[in-house]
Amino acid sequence: MRSTLRAVTTAATAVLAVMAALASAPGAAADPPSPRTAADAGRVEVEIPGPEHGGQAGSGRARVPAAGKGRTPGRLTEAERGLDGQVTALVQGGTPGDRLDIVVVGDGYTAAELAKFHADARQKWAEITSVEPYTTYQNLFNVWAVDAVSNESGVSGDPDAGTVRDTALGSSFWCEDIERLLCVDQAKVDAYVAKAPEADLVLVLANSTKYGGAGYNEPSPVLGYEGISTASAGHPKSGQVAIHETGHSLGKLADEYFYDGYPGYEQYEGPEPADANVSVLTADAMAAQRAKWHRWLGEPSPDGGTVGAYEGGGYYVKGLRRPTDNSMMRSLGKPFNLPGVEAMIAGFYRHARTATALTPTDRVLRPGGSAEVGVPALADPGGRRLTVRWYLDGRELRWFEGRSRVRVGELTVWLLDRREHRLSVVVEDATPAVRDPRIAAGLTSKVDWRVRL
Repeated sequence: MRSTLRAVTTAATAVLAVMAALASAPGAAADPPSPRTAADAGRVEVEIPGPEHGGQAGSGRARVPAAGKGRTPGRLTEAERGLDGQVTALVQGGTPGDRLDIVVVGDGYTAAELAKFHADARQKWAEITSVEPYTTYQNLFNVWAVDAVSNESGVSGDPDAGTVRDTALGSSFWCEDIERLLCVDQAKVDAYVAKAPEADLVLVLANSTKYGGAGYNEPSPVLGYEGISTASAGHPKSGQVAIHETGHSLGKLADEYFYDGYPGYEQYEGPEPADANVSVLTADAMAAQRAKWHRWLGEPSPDGGTVGAYEGGGYYVKGLRRPTDNSMMRSLGKPFNLPGVEAMIAGFYRHARTATALTPTDRVLRPGGSAEVGVPALADPGGRRLTVRWYLDGRELRWFEGRSRVRVGELTVWLLDRREHRLSVVVEDATPAVRDPRIAAGLTSKVDWRVRL
């Protein structure tokens, strides 16, 4: 959630406090919280998923305790302690340093239910990769499951607010009296996440079929990952909730829904937001200034609309505009719009590289040796591939294009002396889904080797 949207008027604060008490009613929207106070110490801001049957992706924010609820944890048996904290690679796209690593931790799974947790995690990843751009770029990811053994099956708040269970992460529905808000104990989550390699994003799955979730979209100050999405493992909409939250954490996208009828959110009068998908500009002004998503104006978008500048977004009814009428950042079940897809791809490439040196780069390669690079395959419906080009001292070797391995002996016609030379491979993603040159510049990976006769 964005700091520029946190301020509300003093008068509105009182109204919002009253309306917050109604948030637990079925289908009710929750309110944005009032500005931070000293009472917020030990609390973090989360996004609340929209009502189960309302379709809206989110319904506001809340400041919740960083520590979870639940009984004082009971002791695990020796056999259970042996299982607790084990890490399993569910998807291995490459080395952790070259891939976007998602860590999935389950809560409310007993030792006897860990196989179910793994099955639930695989199913949730399948739901996520059914949505673009995750579908095309799924091989840029590693997915790790970390086993968290709970003493009791299920989580607190399911089926009702009075249910309290002893679980590893302290997950609980009815967080802040909002039934669908599923909170966790962040310190406990971090203790398990730290066991997995280089986490970039965290998904907590609650052993529940109840609708709910939460988006902890601030980067971890301890482990550095982008954020935590919580979701119930057994609900058919929970994958959509998780995808929406990654729109914030990975895509750095704003919410495209707005609070119709909420005091203080009738008209936005602040500066141009930094978020890629909300703007104070009309379509004409955007085109004239070549600003924000001007490159996509007039294009048909995957979410079924045409890219323009639609009134309402970033929680405000007027004064802020969104790229399309309805997308993933406004409603569950919708795809990302074109600017959203572009932002998500940029987020993927903040963590993932497409050129992995399979031949070590810390030694000089001689004739008889070779340079080999690992390049992930795209799951592009149109069969598009990443381009692979080789260079010797900056000069392109065009006949090697597309190859993943080059023998040093093939370079002897150019290696006419005994000096050390530089052999390079450049892997580029020339996707038409990215039009911003600043983002496109980040879609290239390079590896260098030293070679000598």
